[in-house]
Amino acid sequence: MSAKILIVAMLYDYGIKERGFSYDYYNIYDVLKRLLGEKALFFDYKKTPNASEKKALNDDLLELVKKEKPDLCIFSLYSDQFIPEYLNKIREYSRTLCYFWDDQWRVKFSTFWARYFDFITTPDYHGVEKWRQRGYRNVLFSPFGCNHYLWKKIEIPKKYDVSFVGLCHPYREWIIKKLKKAGIDVYVVGAGWKNGYVSYEELIKIFNQSKINLNLSNSSKINKYMFSSFGAFKNAMSFIKSGDVKNREQIKGRHFEIPGCGGFQLSYYVEGLEHCYEISKEIAVYMNAEGLIEKIRYYLKNESEREEIAQRGYKRTLSEHTYEKRIKEILKFVKV
Repeated sequence: MSAKILIVAMLYDYGIKERGFSYDYYNIYDVLKRLLGEKALFFDYKKTPNASEKKALNDDLLELVKKEKPDLCIFSLYSDQFIPEYLNKIREYSRTLCYFWDDQWRVKFSTFWARYFDFITTPDYHGVEKWRQRGYRNVLFSPFGCNHYLWKKIEIPKKYDVSFVGLCHPYREWIIKKLKKAGIDVYVVGAGWKNGYVSYEELIKIFNQSKINLNLSNSSKINKYMFSSFGAFKNAMSFIKSGDVKNREQIKGRHFEIPGCGGFQLSYYVEGLEHCYEISKEIAVYMNAEGLIEKIRYYLKNESEREEIAQRGYKRTLSEHTYEKRIKEILKFVKV
């Protein structure tokens, strides 16, 4: 593979150096680097640049593209770090592709920026058709995945009955409290929780050390949480009124990372998940808080069934859901 590819993304997780490298670095750049070596390039942008920084950032990116003349520039947008006129100028020197990780709910955002790229991606199983209805034909279905070079199965003893790794969110707090009230001990880590943020290396260990790995929604959709208290209602309404907001479920990277480590996953149900994994055979799902409690108790008691599901999910991930496979599909799509 002789192509030269430039990744344009935040180097650090949400731009915070203390939190380690970003999702894009670990999953897109790391894989491209293994495939292309020195022909895989990375351009880091700030999370919230001021006006002068924004102009300088766009100047630097354009100059880099002019100098390196990559065959493809892959963008992972966060907000409005880029100037549309510069994106159009870059297309004179390289093909461009934008990853839209959240176009299912960031509709206004993705629709605005799509016009400035040669190609775009969608993780939505119905996304290609939705984009066609908006007049776009340069769209590739490319869901989240797992960098199998990093997310690995490790032969270490189970340390936790139940664990959850993820950003603290009011709905997730509500769920965790219900589990603990039901007598279920959950080891919780992530930004905003008492145990705090952990490294990728520690995440991999937790996934391997847990009998049950929870995947909890952070959607602001209407549910029992919304009506559980006045504070919860105010929180949900503030999200709903804010415009482009996550008000529906979505398949995310975590769906692939847990089984990529050979872990058993108990996840919220989201439309399209059955196309990734066979429900109850390769992944377990719950529909509500009461069902989650019931499923946890069931799978803690049934170890052999739990381990069989984890093993089948692991095999499915390696065969169909690695980022190496995703990236090769992208390069074929854009004819690089």
